[in-house]
Amino acid sequence: MINRLGRRKFLLYGSATLGTSLLLKACGGGEPTTTSPAGETSPASTAAGGGETVKVGILHSLSGTMAISEATVVDAEMLAIEEINAAGGVLGKKIEPIKEDGASDWPTFAEKATKLIDQDKVVAVFGCWTSASRKAVLPVFESKNHMLWYPVQYEGQECSKNIFYTGAAPNQQIEPAVDWLLKNKGKDFFLVGSDYVFPRTANTIIKEQLKVKGGKTVGEDYLPLGNTEVTPIITKIKQALPKGGVIFNTLNGDSNVAFFKQIQSAGLTPDKYPVLSVSIAEEEVQQIGKEYLLGQYASWNYFQTVDTPANKKFVEAFKAKYGPDRVTNDPAEAAYIAVYLWKQAAEKAGTVDDLEKVRMAAIGQEMDAPGGKVKMYPNHHISKTVRIGQVNKDGLFDIVWATEGPVVPIPWNQFVPETKGYSCDWTRTDIKPPQTPGKFKDAAKK
Repeated sequence: MINRLGRRKFLLYGSATLGTSLLLKACGGGEPTTTSPAGETSPASTAAGGGETVKVGILHSLSGTMAISEATVVDAEMLAIEEINAAGGVLGKKIEPIKEDGASDWPTFAEKATKLIDQDKVVAVFGCWTSASRKAVLPVFESKNHMLWYPVQYEGQECSKNIFYTGAAPNQQIEPAVDWLLKNKGKDFFLVGSDYVFPRTANTIIKEQLKVKGGKTVGEDYLPLGNTEVTPIITKIKQALPKGGVIFNTLNGDSNVAFFKQIQSAGLTPDKYPVLSVSIAEEEVQQIGKEYLLGQYASWNYFQTVDTPANKKFVEAFKAKYGPDRVTNDPAEAAYIAVYLWKQAAEKAGTVDDLEKVRMAAIGQEMDAPGGKVKMYPNHHISKTVRIGQVNKDGLFDIVWATEGPVVPIPWNQFVPETKGYSCDWTRTDIKPPQTPGKFKDAAKK
């Protein structure tokens, strides 16, 4: 679970990203360039993996407010690296992980990404958690034409050539959750979230979806990240939903502790006021207290209780390495499989150094992940099974609903008018400016 963080610091990512982008543009004149299929010019997509080991970056918050959440993701990535090395490595070379601490500070993430690429000469980076940190490093990876593997569900509305997204797009988490709630729990929704990019974008999507599907947004409110003054929000919920209704929760951090404790004390029980969360997983349940979350819901692609042979192996290996009381969760599983998908892509490409070849080889990669079969699509997102879980007395999730199979990822949201009709396909060579393969409308589909 996430500790306290001031709103002002969290919202700094926008200006930090801009500043990083301008700095990189100012300093980038001496780099070699290549021309993409779409005619865009970018730095040569190569890295130094020619030694006895293959260097990869692990870029997460090892300190600060996000360390508690991101530590599990680091553990999952290190477990995958250890397993791969034990099996012979990648193309006969052992993986050498280089850890950097983003320190829960978005400009620091950009600085560390630059170091990993320029000084350490890594061939790939596995990193970030918040959308704020991802937005901060995005111009670094794009200006240097490098490669980030991002493991956390997010708000979509992005499709970068230089990022592979192994967490859920909104149509693989948020949208199916709304459909399930409309069918099973009610049509009146109160939206509560932390005040930053992911919750606000997620709630924009939800409001548009409810308009189309016959639901109603009866209220919407936000707290600065880490703020625990939830009483006013609970008062608004009771006023807007006097007879009960759905609470869709995109809060993060300490706000969740106060929120779930106080809705329980206020008598807002799951039978009349079901709360569905999209940022609370097994680890957060442990931190908040399972007694406060019993009977509440979450939407993810993976739960520790998923019954697959691959998950049994994953959970056993994770607990054997880190302790029997540790739990796995969705971001950890997405981080774990990211390392394996990168390995498969490098082996198909026959190189770790030529990032363009690895990038193209990644498309179409499949694996039997702990959460089920996944496949990397040309939009650099993976297909994933969607699940809704209900917190049980053990603090784990009973899976109450799941899609019949993996859902194809759609990064550009089709409920939001501004992005309806847009696609992303990095194998397309026929897209002409001002459109790009990352965001285009096909003339035939207009």
